[in-house]
Amino acid sequence: MRIRDCMIREVRIADPDETLREAALAMADIDAGFLPVSEHDRMIGVVTDRDIAIRGVAKGLSPETRIREVMSGEIRYCFDDDDAADVLDNMAELQVRRLPVVDRGKRLVGVVSITDLAGYGERAHAGEALSEIARPSPVHSQTV
Repeated sequence: MRIRDCMIREVRIADPDETLREAALAMADIDAGFLPVSEHDRMIGVVTDRDIAIRGVAKGLSPETRIREVMSGEIRYCFDDDDAADVLDNMAELQVRRLPVVDRGKRLVGVVSITDLAGYGERAHAGEALSEIARPSPVHSQTV
């Protein structure tokens, strides 16, 4: 199965000058914990509920702080024509639950989550990936 067969195509994109409050409200509105961040029609990062909680709230930042101050600038992504099993392996290695999906021109075309992949026939493989994602790692330390 290809990623284009199971990804979410309607993606809410955040502007880096939106506030943490606006990002949190957008996440609540779409029931997601992840927003790609784009500036001048180019993806420059992602912001997660975890970024807001750990890099924002835990450090005492105001809800009016700009997303660009807490977002992850290192963008990990997959291609829409990638094989789902390969993407699950990559998610496990990176210890991430979701990835932006781009076409071969590197234009954002969707988002895929481990839940999306599990729901489209990759249940066992998704479970294996999740066990790797959930293991403690200094890469995703919650130290403030």
